[in-house]
Amino acid sequence: MGKRSPLTTSQWAPRVTGETRRSGGAQPAAPYGRRTTATQWVARAALPVALALWLLSLRHVNLNAMTDLGLLQVLPVLFWVALGLLAAGFCVALSDRRMRGGWFAAYVIGLIAILHATPALLYPTLRYGWAWKHVAVVDAMIRNGGSVPGAPQLDVYDQWPGFFHLNALVVQATGLESSLGYAVWAPPVNNVLLLAPLLLIYRAVTTERRLVWGAVWIFYSCSWVGQDYFAPQAFAFMLFVTLIALVMGQLRAAAEQPAGSRARAWPVGRYLTVVLIMAVIVCSHPLTPLMMVSALVALSLPRRNRRVLLPVLGAGALLTLVWDATVARPFVSANLSEFVGALLKPDSNVVSGLAALGTAAPGQVVVSWVDRGLSAAVFLLAALAFVMRRWTRRTGMALLVLAPMPVLIANSYGGEMIFRAYLFALPAAAFLISALLFEFRRRPRLRVLLVAPLLLAMLGGLLFGYYGKESANQFTKDEVAATHFVTATTPPGSLIVSLTSDVPGLEMNYDRHPRIQLNEQEFAVRQRLVNDPIEGMEPFIDGATVREPAYIVLSRAQAAECYLNGTLPADTMRRMDTAMANTPGFVKVFGNQDAVVYRYQNPEAKEAP
Repeated sequence: MGKRSPLTTSQWAPRVTGETRRSGGAQPAAPYGRRTTATQWVARAALPVALALWLLSLRHVNLNAMTDLGLLQVLPVLFWVALGLLAAGFCVALSDRRMRGGWFAAYVIGLIAILHATPALLYPTLRYGWAWKHVAVVDAMIRNGGSVPGAPQLDVYDQWPGFFHLNALVVQATGLESSLGYAVWAPPVNNVLLLAPLLLIYRAVTTERRLVWGAVWIFYSCSWVGQDYFAPQAFAFMLFVTLIALVMGQLRAAAEQPAGSRARAWPVGRYLTVVLIMAVIVCSHPLTPLMMVSALVALSLPRRNRRVLLPVLGAGALLTLVWDATVARPFVSANLSEFVGALLKPDSNVVSGLAALGTAAPGQVVVSWVDRGLSAAVFLLAALAFVMRRWTRRTGMALLVLAPMPVLIANSYGGEMIFRAYLFALPAAAFLISALLFEFRRRPRLRVLLVAPLLLAMLGGLLFGYYGKESANQFTKDEVAATHFVTATTPPGSLIVSLTSDVPGLEMNYDRHPRIQLNEQEFAVRQRLVNDPIEGMEPFIDGATVREPAYIVLSRAQAAECYLNGTLPADTMRRMDTAMANTPGFVKVFGNQDAVVYRYQNPEAKEAP
């Protein structure tokens, strides 16, 4: 027998009977000119009806009724009917091999709209306290010529500024006042932008449309982590998926070259594009470059891939090392001992992100277990696919699922590494699950419909994780008004005190106001605050003067976070409000339905000359 290429097309695609063997697993599509079937009519009708029902369901949603389960408990029945109809319509479309690809794309975009545009349409302001912080960083970089000076808690953004510089450029080029206006739509936009690289990855592995679109649907149905808001991680993750798509495409192109060919592993233009993407990742986020290098190492393990992977891996590792040794050196040096110490605690790194459920609200206990169950099911189904669909072992997808694990073992990333590892493994895991569920030759309609309940269960699990904490994630206009009062009108140098981080925009004008967040203090400090709110705050506000008073901000979302997470008793904010209202030195200077602001100056302090 003649010598074969190290990586052939058949190694990248499922082997199907008949003519499909010669096309890498693609089923020959029937001519589009044939009569439209009843299945196609059902699939075409379900999509617009589902979207219409979804929009109608948003007319009467009482956001004030959210408690333990966030949006889950206030969305009307019509919303769930719309989501179920959309999933059923997608399954029907998937069962008909003559459906045009545009319909699958429309269904996926419809899913993205329902899942990720719902909060943007319902909430009057930007969602997530971290998103508000990132808007403030962009504003600070515009004001200070590209840096965030004088803020120790924000200096990490100076060392990975790519995302913020890009948005500062957008704001200045468009004449917008800030990035706040378009940041609201970051989740749906980021998810739509992910669609193209996901398709490129899956189409580099197989040309079977059912597997490709099934994998895309599963990815969006299981991506519950919520790292798609206005943040460097969402930006860097999109670039990471794009990088993997280009690498997978080049692996397939190399496999299709004639045996013994000495063609270049990479066309010059494509290789430079890959290097540019890696450079942007490296300067935009501290974690994603490590995930990138780990994924490239994993893909280079098979010898047949090394000719393509080693030039990319070398460039990615070099860029990461150079950046961390130069621009990011202050952060790396300050945290080096912590990084080294984390290497000796792999078990605690893995479990550090799992919430302690003893003090959480009852609904949050349910949310946490559903999140864990969905994540475990994703990895279990991917493992079953590896065992039962032997052809998937040659695609590199299993390697990409395992690639984040070394990074997970090496560091806890502030308790979030387990969630980030799941996020980076999900694109490959979704394809393996699709191969397990949708690779069949007989009775496609029956088989797809039998899978539909599992797809609905995935969506249900996603919504618990994605919508379950919305009572703390969303902010009212009254809360924003209170924050604006504090950051824009109080004397420079005034201390700002909040109970939690769930205060929208408190980092605006950060250079004018030092800040204290009480729930991040040591346990003894928090215990003293619980026992006596005034005594607990005293060490922080005792130095307040007439010229530089302290301002204490209490708001609805902070109370919700205390209740949901249990880091402080649920009545802490109410007790603080009562105590300050009856203690000399505290004056209520702002108040509305959802927020109150107290000013404090030490009664014994004298005005500085």
